[in-house]
Amino acid sequence: MIDKIKKLPGGVKFMLSMAVVYLIAIFVDKSFVLSSFNKFVQTLIELLPILVLVFGVIFIVNIFLNPETIKKHLGHDSGLKGWFYASLGSVLIVSPPYVIFPLLGQLKKHGMKYSLMAVFLGNRNVQPAFLPVMVYYFGLPFTVVISVYILIFSVLSGIVMGRVMEENDLVKMA
Repeated sequence: MIDKIKKLPGGVKFMLSMAVVYLIAIFVDKSFVLSSFNKFVQTLIELLPILVLVFGVIFIVNIFLNPETIKKHLGHDSGLKGWFYASLGSVLIVSPPYVIFPLLGQLKKHGMKYSLMAVFLGNRNVQPAFLPVMVYYFGLPFTVVISVYILIFSVLSGIVMGRVMEENDLVKMA
């Protein structure tokens, strides 16, 4: 029995452990567990349209963007073009993390570099929709300076991340 549990994926182990916690909690405070479950169902219903959108985007990426195209524009040989696409894409795509992370995961499976993923995630803080609000509250000079800093430091973090992850890839190969 223990060997079967050890072979289970981490996500399944977590789900089973949470089920055990909730079963124990039912005996401690049944109303709390029912309230928690109702809130879970309510949240799931609210997130369902977004989850459908996420899986739809991933489906479209898998159909229209083949691995060769992604490797060409965002892979190891993409050059400055890849950095530009990652920066531009992150600024133009306004989505919450639970939409972006699965999308980046799929792009990574198709050949996107870690450095460009880091740039993409770093530049997400420069959003055209937020710029007028930032100018209103903080002024134009602050908004311009912080936006430029974000863009510069996301590239620097991308360079560092690329080097760190490549070293890890070399260690795995040895």
